[in-house]
Amino acid sequence: MAGTTEPADLFQDDAAQTAYDASSIEVLEGLEPVRKRPGMYIGGTDERALHHLVAEVLDNSMDEAVAGHANRIEVELTADGCCTVRDNGRGIPVDPHPKFPNKSALEVILCTLHAGGKFSGKSYATSGGLHGVGASVVNALSDSMIVEVARNRELYRQSFSRGVPLGPVEKVGAAPNRRGTTVTFHPDALIFGESARLKPSRLIGMVRSKAYLFSGVEIRWKCAPSLIGEKDDTPTEAVFHFPGGLADYLAERLEKASTYSDKPFAGRVQFAEKFGKDTAGYVEWAINWTPSIDAFVNSYCNTIPTPQGGTHEFGFWSAVLKGIRAYGELTGNRKAANITRDDVMGGGCAMISAFIREPEFVGQTKDRLATTDAQRLVELAVRDHFDNWLAGDPKSAGAILDYMVLKAEERLARRAEKETARKSATKKLRLPGKLVDCSTSTRDGTELFLVEGDSAGGSAKMARDRRNQALLPLRGKILNVLGAASSKLTQNQELNDLCQALGVAPGSKFRLDDLRYDKIIIMTDADVDGAHIASLLMTFFFTQMRPLIDHGHLYLACPPLFRITQGGKSVYARDEEEKDRLLAEGIGGRGKIEISRFKGLGEMDAKDLKETTMNPARRQLIQVTIDEDEPGETGDLVERLMGKKPEMRFQYISENARFAEVVDV
Repeated sequence: MAGTTEPADLFQDDAAQTAYDASSIEVLEGLEPVRKRPGMYIGGTDERALHHLVAEVLDNSMDEAVAGHANRIEVELTADGCCTVRDNGRGIPVDPHPKFPNKSALEVILCTLHAGGKFSGKSYATSGGLHGVGASVVNALSDSMIVEVARNRELYRQSFSRGVPLGPVEKVGAAPNRRGTTVTFHPDALIFGESARLKPSRLIGMVRSKAYLFSGVEIRWKCAPSLIGEKDDTPTEAVFHFPGGLADYLAERLEKASTYSDKPFAGRVQFAEKFGKDTAGYVEWAINWTPSIDAFVNSYCNTIPTPQGGTHEFGFWSAVLKGIRAYGELTGNRKAANITRDDVMGGGCAMISAFIREPEFVGQTKDRLATTDAQRLVELAVRDHFDNWLAGDPKSAGAILDYMVLKAEERLARRAEKETARKSATKKLRLPGKLVDCSTSTRDGTELFLVEGDSAGGSAKMARDRRNQALLPLRGKILNVLGAASSKLTQNQELNDLCQALGVAPGSKFRLDDLRYDKIIIMTDADVDGAHIASLLMTFFFTQMRPLIDHGHLYLACPPLFRITQGGKSVYARDEEEKDRLLAEGIGGRGKIEISRFKGLGEMDAKDLKETTMNPARRQLIQVTIDEDEPGETGDLVERLMGKKPEMRFQYISENARFAEVVDV
């Protein structure tokens, strides 16, 4: 029969099979995995990842300072695009490593993944780099790196290129008045592109924030004048030292904004004071509330920025919430019991910095802290101080309490309005194959899945939790709103249905308070068409409903590509790489292994879809965020990729095509 393959056809002769033998199995050694897949180590090859290289080197010097071994760090950006980070710490050891007697410890650290002095906690009580990959990753992704170490009045030097030493460590000469480590590196154009450049304006912000985070360090900045543009006010030289720490940082951020308290709630507590001498680390914070500017939270762990928060941030807000409720009860304000964490955070401008032993981060880029004990340590350390601060300043405490009670009352009023709005909107949207709403009457905890097609919507409908998960199937690709006339937006039925389901209007009429769901989750097939639909939706939200992204309501679902079954056990893999890893590790079942590839969400049954993509206990979501440091660049990238000018897309593809390892066509 045409189109079928007999079993005998699957068995080929030995000559045909020689194309796939033991020599086909690729083994990546040394730092090859980093160059092969840089995204696994620094989150990609874009501008954020490029500047992350500087952060990795700077964090090592900051660890020396926090440990009490250095008090000065120098950061220099030269005209040829090199970055130099110099500290006056102990200096990286250069003597032979016990396990590799033919190599210096310096070479082992810079050429081996998961090698460093921060695993045991003996050399550093608290540190930002614990994975042992930071310095070696920078080495792997630099076409040139030179490391100089001044130890025991001697100066040593070793050079590298793309992770490979150009020779052994050599003694340069005497250095009687010098100590510490100097790292000079140049990012590899083969990885980041010929046009990639370190930006002074971005780096100086990083340097300034590090100085705020540890009052015991002075950071000196120097930049070649040729790198600073005409409209760029970045200084060529500067010195940053802030004895007031985060309180100084917050004062600079708030500037002349009116606040509910004349002085911020700020402090620093050693964990050992409350939990015993064996508990290393401390927490420092500064917060004030203002009606003048938008609220913000900047949190850090061991000087590492954690833009997605984490357990230390949760512990801080728990302490403030419990403290303000207790103060309301103490002063007889019964309405204080209605205050929630969102009310406390509304209008709150906070800086939180925790130093803990052996922190656990989510991913190598460390965007979120996952250490469970950090929540307890921070909450208990901050709570008593907040109670005392409120009691010591009744005027400010009363103003802050009244503000939070007002926020709570407004929230409850919106909830009542939303219950009515949800009922009326549900009636309007009872259309075949359209909105399948959830049963809860409030927005808190609700999720709207934007699914690709009615077939996927059918599986998702059976897989969802009816209480808080709603569905809106989309037919095909929505309108690319970038550059489209406003009349096209209002006439597009898919966009009208989407806006109506969300309960909001696009553009200037958008009001975040009208949003009917807490999470908007784009759930498309894991293929090119699915990625295009997701891109169109993100473009729509970015251009027409930007606050929805800014306040963390937009997410991408991560459906798997493969199901691997062995006996009665099944596991799922998001991509080829994870599939290969699971096969290599074994899934723990018995018998023959069967691999199924999902061509789309419509092919997944409800059980698979629920277990992998919709159940909050097991799924993975990617939160869509905008880089706070460079928000304008996000807009430029969206315009470049989704705008009307095809030549801009062609240019971007030409510059980045070599980074694409797998193209799904």
